[in-house]
Amino acid sequence: MEPTKKNSLPGPDDIYREVLSNGITVLTRSNFHSPSVVITGFFSAGALFDSDEKLGLADFVTSALMRGTKKRSFDEIYQALESVGASLGFNTGVHRSGFHGRSLAEDLPLLLSLLSESLTQPAFPKAELEKLRSQILTGLAIRAQDTSDMASMLFDQILFKDHPYSRPEDGYTETIQRITRDDLVKFQRETYGPRGMVIVIVGAVKPEEAIRQVKRALGGWPVKGQQEAPELPSLKLLKKTVSKSHKIAGKSQSDLIVGTNGPERKNSEFMSTLVGNNVLGQFGMMGRIGEVVREKSGLAYYAGSSLNAGFGPGSWEVSAGVNPQNIKKATDLIISELKRFVDSGITSDELADTQANFIGRLPLSLESNGGVANALLNIERYDLGLDYYRRYEGLVREVTGDSVLAAARKFIDPNTLAIAVAGP
Repeated sequence: MEPTKKNSLPGPDDIYREVLSNGITVLTRSNFHSPSVVITGFFSAGALFDSDEKLGLADFVTSALMRGTKKRSFDEIYQALESVGASLGFNTGVHRSGFHGRSLAEDLPLLLSLLSESLTQPAFPKAELEKLRSQILTGLAIRAQDTSDMASMLFDQILFKDHPYSRPEDGYTETIQRITRDDLVKFQRETYGPRGMVIVIVGAVKPEEAIRQVKRALGGWPVKGQQEAPELPSLKLLKKTVSKSHKIAGKSQSDLIVGTNGPERKNSEFMSTLVGNNVLGQFGMMGRIGEVVREKSGLAYYAGSSLNAGFGPGSWEVSAGVNPQNIKKATDLIISELKRFVDSGITSDELADTQANFIGRLPLSLESNGGVANALLNIERYDLGLDYYRRYEGLVREVTGDSVLAAARKFIDPNTLAIAVAGP
């Protein structure tokens, strides 16, 4: 296979990075092949700040940011975006909340102006908040009837017991009902600020111009009063297999998740676990899990595995959608496949196929402004280095069958698993 063209990948010579005086980090990369620009980033106000009593507050606040600012009404904000074919939205994670927008390059000042207004001057109009609360509660009612969502929530409650990762960022019906407008105002005032904020701009704009526009929009945002995020507590690992089920009447399918803890993103074994996970339950028709559980045994509508790695303890999960009568058979088959994985690892062919897949996929993921923007955000989020994507092929090729086996044995104990089922 041909080596990836290094100079087509983002690197230190074409990524511009600057830290503003108030602590905002800006990364930008020009691409004049398209007249558009993508803006994305994050700020340090995630669900870690939420109390158990008002869980979902961080998510409620980000959902409310564009419902009206001190300068524009809800309608005026969306008319301004729609009139130029632009978009802007916010989301919430455990550690941080984020934003993503796109527009023509000439409309970048508008995008940054709306971003700044939403973050620094939200008005939280009462009528809009009550409409939003109704939408959130409707979403939670839909979630309660979704076997996949409920299995995932139950799995997190088992694996991350008594830890912030066990909580859903969007909260529960009763916690959303407790949240007042004063809570939203206080949360935004105390946790929002420039310290720890990252903004990435990719597209038809020169780096100096992008930086100048960010400074104009957010360079004067003061740090004063911005709270530090709470420390992430340590996690108590499972000592035995814990299996739980959640009943949802009237469903024809059950969702099943079997898994364990995985590495943090910055763990030195991350790439070995990523390669192993691809073989286990992603490559082709969902890897070995898909082959055994779905194709050969016909026990699942879908079956595969995923690796979730971030700042804190991660998870390594095998999930399947199964006929409720086949839950025990499917669970036993998944566990026997995990045993085979930790006993004998992967073959040299599986390793070579996955390496070729990872290396070949990278340039495709960086063909759009959005793909590059997400890549730069990833670099900054996990401190991977501006040359990460130039080094990526080497990192993938360094993985060996032995390193995959060692990582599998470190993280997967087939006798100590979290098993969650949601269904009839």
